[in-house]
Amino acid sequence: MQFKLYQDVKEFYDDTYSILLKDEAQNMILLGNLMIGYEGKDKHTWRDPVNWIMGCVSSDQGILLTALMTPPFNITLYATDNQINDEALACLVEGLIANEIPVPGVTSDKVLAKSFAKCYIRAMNMIAEVNYNQRIYELTEVNPEVEQIGKLRLAEASDLSFFPYWTEGLSQDALGGAGIVQNDSENYLYQINTGDLYILEHDKMPVSMAKISRRIDKACGIGYVYTPPYFRKKGYASSCVAQLSQLALEEYGFEKCVLYTDLTNPTSNAIYQKIGYRPVCDSLEIKFEVIEK
Repeated sequence: MQFKLYQDVKEFYDDTYSILLKDEAQNMILLGNLMIGYEGKDKHTWRDPVNWIMGCVSSDQGILLTALMTPPFNITLYATDNQINDEALACLVEGLIANEIPVPGVTSDKVLAKSFAKCYIRAMNMIAEVNYNQRIYELTEVNPEVEQIGKLRLAEASDLSFFPYWTEGLSQDALGGAGIVQNDSENYLYQINTGDLYILEHDKMPVSMAKISRRIDKACGIGYVYTPPYFRKKGYASSCVAQLSQLALEEYGFEKCVLYTDLTNPTSNAIYQKIGYRPVCDSLEIKFEVIEK
């Protein structure tokens, strides 16, 4: 087994991209981030690959394990063809420790995340805690029976009047954030100006939002779905996601849309399945903590 740590994102892309594409929906985060680094057009906050940790573990059979970490976020992993090799995992952990690379946690398919966490915390004398149980879904056709409410449009600068409040509301709901709007209009405006954020309006009133989060060869990610509490249970989120998914398939030409859901939220999982999303696999986000003496 051999661990290789990359300094050049384009070399890492050349070695791993085709492997990751074998399970495109499952590797949406890995592939999307790799595309960002390879294109090098967007270096806002964590997107600059100069700070990334890129590595793989190989044998005489080729690459067995691919790893990418975009600090401050978790390491993301893929075992080639989903064949988990314990020796490859041990080699990866040894390589990370030898290069003094701290890992805050892991985000990956459920089995691989658990396997890596077990190996890493044993070597580092740490403890692991599951942050999120997620399910990855993909859609190739929108259910035509989903009620179309309102009209979808691209976000624009004038949406700064409400977008920061929606963003922090989403953070509070999904990540347990404080829900406090930051004094950082530049960052909020950056998110609006990506050209990926869409607002659903009903009777000329903004009621929900979603965005195309990543664009790969044949698939795109759908995320950042949020409806303010006072607009919920009216079908807005369903319509917003359905319309954006249809837009991605028809106008952008993607063959599938991919999204992640929180398995502790049965309502959102049911909504997405009614739209036409089908389960691909389960994913875990696990954080690591030092054992207090």
